[in-house]
Order: sequence, then C-alpha cells, then structure tokens
Amino acid sequence: MRIQKKMLALLCLVLAAGLGFVLFSFFPKEGSAVPYSRFHREVEEGKVSAVEFAGGKIRYTSEGEECWTQDPQSPLLKEFLLLHDVQIKEHADGTEIISLAFDIVFYAIFFGIIFLVFRKFISPNTFRVVHRTGKSFADVVGMDSLKKDMMQVMDIMQHPGAYSKRGVRMPKGILLEGAPGNGKTLFARALAGEAKVNFIPAKATDFESMFMAIGPMKVKLLFRKARRRAPCIVFIDEFDGIGTRRNYSGSAIETENTRIVTALLNELDGFEPTSGVLVIAATNSIHALDEALVRPGRFDMRVSVPYPDAAAREKLCALYCAGKKHDASCSGQELSRRFAGFSCAKIESVLNRASLIASQAGRDTFTLADVEAAESEQASAK
Repeated sequence: MRIQKKMLALLCLVLAAGLGFVLFSFFPKEGSAVPYSRFHREVEEGKVSAVEFAGGKIRYTSEGEECWTQDPQSPLLKEFLLLHDVQIKEHADGTEIISLAFDIVFYAIFFGIIFLVFRKFISPNTFRVVHRTGKSFADVVGMDSLKKDMMQVMDIMQHPGAYSKRGVRMPKGILLEGAPGNGKTLFARALAGEAKVNFIPAKATDFESMFMAIGPMKVKLLFRKARRRAPCIVFIDEFDGIGTRRNYSGSAIETENTRIVTALLNELDGFEPTSGVLVIAATNSIHALDEALVRPGRFDMRVSVPYPDAAAREKLCALYCAGKKHDASCSGQELSRRFAGFSCAKIESVLNRASLIASQAGRDTFTLADVEAAESEQASAK
C-alpha cells in the first residue's frame, strides 16, 4: 500500500512538472510587439546581442526593453543574425512539446505491451519446478515390471559418477506409449517422488503460441531450467502434439512445428548423460513422432503402458471405492471382470458415476445395476 502511495505521489509530481513546463512554453513573458523592419534595423545597428526563437516569435532585448516580433521563417534570417554576432536560442513551441509527449507515451505503451506479451509467453515461471511431487510407486497400481526397470535408472541418476566409472550412462530419455488414462503422468510423478529429485511437468500446449519462434524459445527455457535444477526429471505430456514428423510444406504452422522439433533435437543432443537430467515423454501415438526424435541416443527406452490386467483392475476398484458404499454384488472380482479393457481413468469415472446415480435415487449404496447404467451412459456418449 505504501509503495502504491509513493508511486502515485511521484506520478503527480511528474505531471505537475510537465504542466508547469507546458504553461511556461505557452505563456512566456510577452514584452513589446515591434515591427519586423525595426528588429532588422536594430540588428544592423548592433543593438541586439541575442535572440530567442519560440512559438513562431522572435524575442530579444534592445536597450533594456523586452521586445518581440513575428518570425518570418526565412532560411536566410539565421545567417543574417550570425553575420552580426547575434547569439541564437531556439525553444520548441507548445505544439512540438505536446507532439513529443504523445510520441513518448505511444512508444512507452507500445514497448510496454511487447514486454508484457513476451513476459507472458516466455516468462521464467512458464515451467514450474516441483521439488516434492508427493507421489511414490505405492500410488501406482500395476506396472510392476516398469517399476523394477526404473529403480536402476533412479540409482544411476542419483549416483552418475559411480556408474560412469563402469562405462554405464543414464538413459537420456524414456518414451511412455499407451492409451490415454492409464497413468503415464502419475507414473512420471511417482518416479520423481521415489528418486527424490526435482520434477518439471510440461505439455504440448505449453509450447504453442500465436507468435512465431516462441515455441523453440520455450524449449530452450525448459532445458536451461532443468540443467540448473539437476538432478531433475522433465516430463512432456502429449508429446505427439509437438514432436510430429517435420513437414516442409512452408505453411506457418508446419514451419513452427519444424522449429520446435529442431530445438528439441538440439537440446536432447546438447546435454551429457551424466548431467542428471532425464526426459520422460508420454504419447498416445508413437508412429506420429518424428523419426529423429525417437531414435536411440535420444530416447533410449520405449515403454508401453498397457491397460490394467485383472489383478491391477481389482486393486484399482478397491482404491476408487474407498469412501463409497456399495452392496455385496459389487465385489472386487466382479467389477474387475466387468471392467476388462478399461483404462484406469475410465474405471474411476464409471464408479464415480455409479455412486452419483445411487445418490440421485436417494440411496447411500450403489449397486451393480448402477454400475451397468454408468457404463451404458459412457458407451452412448462415444
């Protein structure tokens, strides 16, 4: 509040000073009006030692008298005055001052908008660093084989020097492929939580912009921040949204996409495997990605995240039914059987909808019929 008051007081002071300057320019001391012929004669007679051009008038002092005459705007007048050893002063008139003020305000607003736009799109806070994700492998149901593989990757990340002596480097990148809703994002957060390292989440839309070249700049910003925060995991969701095959058709969209992919390639090649930065990218379609991005040496591991199996579905049902009342017909085995081929997110959505249907009917407990109704709603919504 005090800062705002100080800024307001400073603004008022500047406005008052500006107003005083303008008033001084508009209303100077007038003096006596004389014909231009008299002024010309007095200059020739040596009675004028200095003149001032301001506001379309010539002001001077002759024998102690303040005088002024009209400025004829003659290109030869200044030469005439200089030949008679008359000092010349020029002051901008009120119109020029106002025009200059408007120019300053215009450029201040223009560059201010440019600064705010760039601040918004490439702010250092664009990618938030999460120091503690609050997730662990205990929060991830299933994926036991993937968890086992990641345990060694985490050990390499935490002790890169020891593995480097044995000629083992950490993978530069891990590509998670699978249908939406099967926990790719959760797995990445859990991995960072297990490894107790920094986590920077990003998604394809974070690199999109209405301005050209902003996307590649954001890629550089992301990796620069990751290097400073190492050991760190960079997670890029919806990777197929920015890593699609480069198309040199020449359109603005394709050109920007090509620049983003090129920036990604440069960054992935630019850091050492021992730098402590691990890139995890999640995609629903690995076939849409640019071949140069997914080649070995950039993403060394490709992991398919499948739909949960029967055992995982039963655990998920127990997890998502926590806090919800259901009758005996909704056993874990029965629900697991019904949800064959469902993603983790879809199982949670169906159970939540079944509980809501029961609540709308005035019941505290949902039944298998409510689950079937919820499934039917989701099927008809496709």
